[in-house]
Amino acid sequence: MNSLGNIIGEICKVVLPIKQEFYVGNPNSEIAICTLSSISLLDNLKDSGMLSRVAIIGRLFSENKGIDSIVEYVNQNNKIKKIILCGKDVWGHKSGHSLLQLHKNGIDENFRIINSQSPNPYLSVSKEMINYFQKNITLIDLINETDVQVLQNKIKIS
Repeated sequence: MNSLGNIIGEICKVVLPIKQEFYVGNPNSEIAICTLSSISLLDNLKDSGMLSRVAIIGRLFSENKGIDSIVEYVNQNNKIKKIILCGKDVWGHKSGHSLLQLHKNGIDENFRIINSQSPNPYLSVSKEMINYFQKNITLIDLINETDVQVLQNKIKIS
């Protein structure tokens, strides 16, 4: 990531502080939920009792460091088999779109997510970690879904 991007990121942390990034749930669950930019959905899912059925509920704002974190997490926690993408995608960054493109297409020789529409989709995780993510994780694309009941029903049938 370029230095201007890092500076802007640090300014955003001060101007727009985000109170919570994720909530850990059932360590035996194979399911993770990513609410993208929908912080209220993150809290609503936590408060709904969903944490007893899923391993983690988290958000994803960036198409680079955020995706690196998800790829690292699933490599370290090999119980995770499914990630449900829901909530509103991050305007401008399109981090959900980039996660889907990473899963489908991987990265090029410069570690750029192939076919990503994001402005800075460069990853720092290893190619081995990305290969594991592509081969062992199922992404369930419910981008733009913010209804807790719909998501609870999806968990029941997953």
